[in-house]
Amino acid sequence: MPELPEVETVVAQLRPHLVGRRILAADVLWPRTLAAPDRTSFVERLLGRQITGLSRRGKYLLFELDSDDALIVHLRMTGRLEIVQDDSPLRAGPHTRAWFDLSGSECLVFIDARKFGRIWLARDLGEVLGALGPEPLDWEFDAARLAGRIRRRRVAVKALLLDQAVVAGIGNIYADEALFLAGIHPLRLGASLSDDEVERLHDAIRQVLTEAIGQQGTTLRDYRPPYSPEGAYRNSLRVYQQTNQPCQRCGTLIKRIRVTQRSSHFCPRCQPHPDSSPDSSTA
Repeated sequence: MPELPEVETVVAQLRPHLVGRRILAADVLWPRTLAAPDRTSFVERLLGRQITGLSRRGKYLLFELDSDDALIVHLRMTGRLEIVQDDSPLRAGPHTRAWFDLSGSECLVFIDARKFGRIWLARDLGEVLGALGPEPLDWEFDAARLAGRIRRRRVAVKALLLDQAVVAGIGNIYADEALFLAGIHPLRLGASLSDDEVERLHDAIRQVLTEAIGQQGTTLRDYRPPYSPEGAYRNSLRVYQQTNQPCQRCGTLIKRIRVTQRSSHFCPRCQPHPDSSPDSSTA
């Protein structure tokens, strides 16, 4: 699933090609792709609207329109957005779930092989995004704010980082990478972390996300940026999907366990196991 760096890359690459253009027509080809409103209202409210901005909140893309509405897109596992000529076969391709004809004889297509992606047209962003936690790269997100969100929780810190209500935008890849940089085992309880450990984790989160954005995210299978061949951060991964490879710091073999049904990768020496933790199973 694209995480914050991948979505930020998509936004940055699409913004100069979309802002200022009008939506001349639109359609949803797979009904479940549209979360809200109904298809008729969706098409009617988009007709003739100008895209005035493109931004991101967590893992969601936000298309700002010259109306009271915002077009919200969540790519989920396999979703991607491409701008093509309006006569491109992709407009009606087998995995195209929605399309938006643009001024300038081009079309924005939403392609999603697994059909998990979702689109909203909303006047109140809070209805869709209201439960999201803080943005980890905002200046307001300091170590004290992170501590306030995890230190009262007797839950594995890896699970907390994956909870979008705790911090927005972090997924499996960058949670593993940040915990490794911070030297914290993924099964450590949030409530058990010291002030120093929270500070290290905060810094690691920001470092990993910033590094990944600079390399246009991580391409492992489905994700690819709109205007570049791949997300090159896959070549910089320290622990994620590095099972049985030597740790870059100490040479110990990277291990993989399950945390809340998600694969979690860590170095047993650099991230020592807690004395007491939730049950885990080696994968």
